[in-house]
Amino acid sequence: MTGKLITLEGGEGAGKSTVLETVRELLAARGLNALVVREPGGTKAGEEIRRVLLDTAHHGLCAEAELLLMFASRAQLVRELVRPALAAGQWVLSDRFTDASYAYQGGGRGQPQARIAELERWAADGCVPDLTLLLDLPVAEGLKRANGRGSADRIEMETADFFERVRAAYRLRAAAEPARFRVIDASQPLTGVLADVRIAVGRFLDANGVRA
Repeated sequence: MTGKLITLEGGEGAGKSTVLETVRELLAARGLNALVVREPGGTKAGEEIRRVLLDTAHHGLCAEAELLLMFASRAQLVRELVRPALAAGQWVLSDRFTDASYAYQGGGRGQPQARIAELERWAADGCVPDLTLLLDLPVAEGLKRANGRGSADRIEMETADFFERVRAAYRLRAAAEPARFRVIDASQPLTGVLADVRIAVGRFLDANGVRA
């Protein structure tokens, strides 16, 4: 039996780290020791690429280079960790995946959807999430939260208009694939966010025959 891939997506300040830990605990409570990874990064090579992508010293990095670096990190992650884990029956929990490229490099940077889709076919090696939790909240609120975390990285330094395009792209993808996406209102208090996450993940586990 192959494993399942669950991904967390959302803009800046959406609270993915807290939600990811909650999902990991929900899976563990049902006997699933999930492999937890992040994008960009997750492997030795991927973490090096992440440093380049987020370093403010590379503010002039062109959109095409950013897109290719994102998929270079993803290609390594899929082949080194994700694909072997899924094939062994292990579940994988990823902080961002290919939807982030459609949102950030597509919506935010204006890279063509067809170009991203071609890279996805080539680099993601057929890995498509089984469940995606989209943590959605207004851009102004997300940036306010993110600004309280410390110095901004290269992508966090972008304009509010950039993040509005990112949010719009995420919402379009969720609307186009309602069977895969669960949109979580991340503007509500944390207790409400986590309650919605527990319901969404619980239903997914039940549908896949994973009992407590």
